Amino acid sequence: MLEKITGTFSNIVRTISGKSTITEKNIEETVEQIKMALLEADVNLRVVRRFVNSTIEEAKGEKVLKSVNPGQQFVKIIHDKIVAMLGDEKKTLKLKGPDTQTVILMLGLQGAGKTTASHKLAAKLKKEGRRPLLVACDLVRPAAVEQLCVLGEKIGVPVYKEDTKDAVKVAKNGLDFAKKNQYDTVIIDTAGRLQIDEEMMAELVKVKKTVSPDEILLVADSMTGQNAVDIAKSFDEQIGLTGVILTKFDSDARGGAALSLKTITEKPILFIGTGEKTEDFEQFYPDRIASRILGMGDVVSLVEKAQETVDQEEAERLQKRMARNEFTLDDMLAQFQQVKKMGSMQSLMEMIPGMGNQQIDTSGMKKQEAIILSMTKKERANHLIIGPSRRKRIAKGSGTSVAEVNKLIKQFEKTKLTMKKLTRNKGLQSRLMSQLGGGNLEDLASKLGGRF
Repeated sequence: MLEKITGTFSNIVRTISGKSTITEKNIEETVEQIKMALLEADVNLRVVRRFVNSTIEEAKGEKVLKSVNPGQQFVKIIHDKIVAMLGDEKKTLKLKGPDTQTVILMLGLQGAGKTTASHKLAAKLKKEGRRPLLVACDLVRPAAVEQLCVLGEKIGVPVYKEDTKDAVKVAKNGLDFAKKNQYDTVIIDTAGRLQIDEEMMAELVKVKKTVSPDEILLVADSMTGQNAVDIAKSFDEQIGLTGVILTKFDSDARGGAALSLKTITEKPILFIGTGEKTEDFEQFYPDRIASRILGMGDVVSLVEKAQETVDQEEAERLQKRMARNEFTLDDMLAQFQQVKKMGSMQSLMEMIPGMGNQQIDTSGMKKQEAIILSMTKKERANHLIIGPSRRKRIAKGSGTSVAEVNKLIKQFEKTKLTMKKLTRNKGLQSRLMSQLGGGNLEDLASKLGGRF
C-alpha cells in the first residue's frame, strides 16, 4: 500500500537522516521533493501548501539548524506533519453501554465496498464482545440484501430484512427488532448510487431522522484519491458525517485520499479495509501509517496482528514437539498456514523498518506448500522414506521439479537440525518460536523457503 509515496519518502529520509549539518538550502530542496511527491500522490493542493509552509517554518528554526542531530530532527518534523495530515491520533467509535443500542449508519456510493465494510465492522465488534445486528436497507442495488445475508451468516451476525422497497420502514423496524432482542449495536447498510443525486440524499435524510444514529460513517474507495475527498465533503454537507472508512487501502499506491481527508473534511478516518477477507479490517492509526509512509515500518501493528492470528495452543504444541525432536513436514506446513493467516507477505514486510519497498517473491513458499500437500501422511511423518520414485511422484503432483522437492527436503533437514540444537537453550528456543509466530518475518521467510 502507498508504494509510490513511500518509495519517495524513504529515499528522502535516508538522504537527510544521516546529515551532520542541515542548511536552509537543504530544507528548501527537501521540502520541494516532498511537495512533488504529495502532488503526484493526488493529495489536495490546499493540503500540500499547508504542509510545505508549516514544515519550512518549523525546520528553519533553531531546533533543526543548531541541533546535535539535525537530520533526525528534520525527519521528526516531517513525520509529525504527516501525522497531523492523517488526523493526529486514533479515533474510536462512540459506543454506548450494553443496556441500550448504538446505531451506526453506513453511507457511500455504489462500488465503494459499503456492504462488505458493514459486515467487517460487525465482525470486529462481535469479536470485541458486542452483539451487532445488520440491517439491510440497500434496496436499490440488485442482490445487495442477499449479499449482506450471506456475509452475515459467514460471521454469525443476524441480518434484519424485509420484502419491501421502503428503506425508512426497514430501518425503523430493524431498530425495534434490535431493542426487543437485545442487540446492542445496529449497523444499517444503506443504498448508494453511481453518483450523488437528490433521490439518494433525500432517502438518507429520512433514514437518519428516523433512527437518530450515533455514528454516520462514509465508506469511500481510497483509490479514487481526491474524488473520495469531494464525495466526503458532499455527504458531510448534506447528511453530516462522524467518520470515514477507507476501503481498498491495500491497493492504494498513491495515498491521496488518506492524506487529504482529515484536513479538508475535518472528519477522522476510523478504519481501513486492507484486503478481501473479513479480518482485513484495521483501526486507523495516523502515527503508524505515517511511519509506514516514511519507510520506518510499523512494528506495533505487526505484533498485534501476530497476537490476533497465531494459535497459541498450536505454538505450544509445536514447541513440545521441537523439544522432543519430533518436528515433521506436517509441522512445517502448519507454519506456512500460520503465516498466511497474517496476510500477504508484502503487507507484513511493509511493517518492518526498512523493508517496505522490498519486492518479495512468494512463489518459493507456495511451491513448498504444494510439495508437502502432494505427499502422503506417512511421507510427511517420516521424510526418510521419500526415495527417488516418491520424489518424482511428488514433483508431478505438485507441478514442480524433482530438484525443487530435493531442495525442500534439504531445507527441512536443516531446520530440524537447528531446532534440535535449540532444545538445549530455552531462551533461543523461545525466540525462534516468536519468529515462527510473526516476530522476525525476514528470518521466518528465509527459514520457510521464501526469497527476498
